[in-house]
Amino acid sequence: MKHLIAVLISLVLSLCAHNTMAASHDHSRVQYDVETVDGLDIFYRESGNPENLSVVMLHGFPHSSHQYREVLAALGDEYHLIAPDYPGFGDSSFPSVDQYTYTFDNLADTIDKFLIQRNIKEYVLMIQDYGAPVGFRIATRHPERVKGFVVMNGNAYVEGLSPEAWAPIMQYWQNKNNPELENAIAAQVFSDEGLKWQYTHGTRNPSGINPDNWNLDIAKFARKGQHRMQLDLFYDYQNNVKLYPQWQRYMRDNQPPMLLVWGKNDAFFPEPGAQAYRRDVENIDYNILDTGHFALEEEAPFIISKMRQFLRTLK
Repeated sequence: MKHLIAVLISLVLSLCAHNTMAASHDHSRVQYDVETVDGLDIFYRESGNPENLSVVMLHGFPHSSHQYREVLAALGDEYHLIAPDYPGFGDSSFPSVDQYTYTFDNLADTIDKFLIQRNIKEYVLMIQDYGAPVGFRIATRHPERVKGFVVMNGNAYVEGLSPEAWAPIMQYWQNKNNPELENAIAAQVFSDEGLKWQYTHGTRNPSGINPDNWNLDIAKFARKGQHRMQLDLFYDYQNNVKLYPQWQRYMRDNQPPMLLVWGKNDAFFPEPGAQAYRRDVENIDYNILDTGHFALEEEAPFIISKMRQFLRTLK
């Protein structure tokens, strides 16, 4: 009888825990809006009470704030989360290259102004891919505002760049006015199959990755001028590499707490880029995951759980 009672109690507790997690994962709490910054409509997704600790989630290439949809739904019960789309990405304004110069300096300027206008004065930065060069520019400008980092395949080290995968882009840095090279890069990276590959490569179960991801990208990349804009950012990426020593010094000097969750099968940002953070950050929760470039697509439950634990240490 005692054994039966113990089993029943265990079952009830398990069901309660499951219901609590299910209740906290609520897409209806996510709001969608735009903030006008220097004449551009910056689209953003937001969840939670702004009086709580803020998490600013900066997306990667080739996607948008859509990549953070599950985090926004899960953690808004306890934290304030906001995820903007950069100019030219997602549902933000897409000015032509004649109206807006697509560099990482300018993307960071726009997002920095966005945060100031939204009156977000302190925050944790969640960075992935392009989110790293945007986020580290903001952090080095305002170190007093950054409470910590969540890093997902967001690179800040030379050893985090795969020589093979980056070879065409590094060649482009030396020879920008080369239509043949531009067409080769566009055919490989901007094609429908190339965009799908960004999400499925390196995953344990490619058929389990939501096709909405690359279908949204395919629609956005079909817009006139999109390839030119993306190539301009590829060319400017070399300026991120030049800033790596400055970002590393920022981390050494400021020691921001860090949660690192890194897909080890990323073709562009391999595991050595994750390992390098350990040289500069003392307080780091280090997690290497058996997945690809967009780790949230396969590892959302694990990453969200780790984020909740990590963010509770920063309150």
